[in-house]
Amino acid sequence: MQSIDFPLAQDIVQRTMHIIPFSVNVIDARGVILASGDPQRVGDLHPGAQLALARRASVEIGTADMARLPGTRAGINLPLAVRGEICGVLGLTGEPDDVRQFGELVRAMAEMMLEQARLVSELQHEKRYREEFVFQLVYRTGISDASMQAWAARLALDLRVPRAMFVLEIPDAGEGPGERLDQVLTQLQQVQSDLSARWPALLTAVVSPGELVLLDAFPASGPQQARAAQARQRLLELHQVAQQALTPPATLSMGVALPGLDGATASYESAKQTARVGRARDGAQATFSYLELSLPVLLSGLQAGWQAEQLRQTLARLQAHDRKSGTLMRTLAAWFRHHSHPMATARALHIHRNTLDYRLQKIAELTGLDLDDTDDRLLLYVALQLN
Repeated sequence: MQSIDFPLAQDIVQRTMHIIPFSVNVIDARGVILASGDPQRVGDLHPGAQLALARRASVEIGTADMARLPGTRAGINLPLAVRGEICGVLGLTGEPDDVRQFGELVRAMAEMMLEQARLVSELQHEKRYREEFVFQLVYRTGISDASMQAWAARLALDLRVPRAMFVLEIPDAGEGPGERLDQVLTQLQQVQSDLSARWPALLTAVVSPGELVLLDAFPASGPQQARAAQARQRLLELHQVAQQALTPPATLSMGVALPGLDGATASYESAKQTARVGRARDGAQATFSYLELSLPVLLSGLQAGWQAEQLRQTLARLQAHDRKSGTLMRTLAAWFRHHSHPMATARALHIHRNTLDYRLQKIAELTGLDLDDTDDRLLLYVALQLN
């Protein structure tokens, strides 16, 4: 049943008394006056309203009726209904013949305000329901898969469709005075509102201070280059909307697109790792895509352990020799970036082809690897990704 709270009752009284010259009372479903043009009546029981609630019909009380209904005043009492359910009473104080002409007008206005309040409440409940679902995908606090699947069905979410997590992060949001954190949270909520207004199907949730997560459908198959281009475009669209509401700089990363509940959780983890790898490579960049950083993101799990140590040893002598200038490391990175094409690499580095050949020979000597051998070349590339 729709309930009437004090602020809403007060708003109804103030608005209706602007258009009629009589005192107005708003009474709840128990017959208690919530708001009134006569403030001294707030909190009192209203016998006329209780009678209207019992009869589920309008009740008029004239001066002659007041003697047999102690505590009443002359006026009319009109039941308030929202979607067929009576939730209270609207009372107009005055002789029935004088106030009757205003009754239906003010009741229609009051019921419209009640309906609007109910719609807002339902929208807020739906927003919280959607947001909590995304939160559970990120943290998986123990809710069973069956319950999560039922939750997804309630949201009309087809779990067979691949989806990608996007993570909007504001660095160091929790540091500094509390006012800054409040400001960040307010701005993230505005970003949520703006994104939902533009893309209603987008699921979003603020999952930690300074972190907003978005869940969006995205293809998991097809040509890699086409999907990478689509990811760049989607990141740009989302980031442009977010930046309009944000004061501090923020980064937006996209994870791998996967179906299912576990797929969404994995996508979040991959988006976070994509952001870490992307920021380490280019701190000035604002958007990062797993599709463009998939190999270094996948290899980032090798940052510790004996395997990582062995891979780092591959470049140890090269880095020691190259410590001051960094020329050979930059040359190696450019060579891989240009798919081992000598002319393209030389042009990018603004050097002669012979100079490039000399540097590559020096790299081979220092690493002890044959750059023409596929396995050696792959080993060197992986070691460079972990550098």
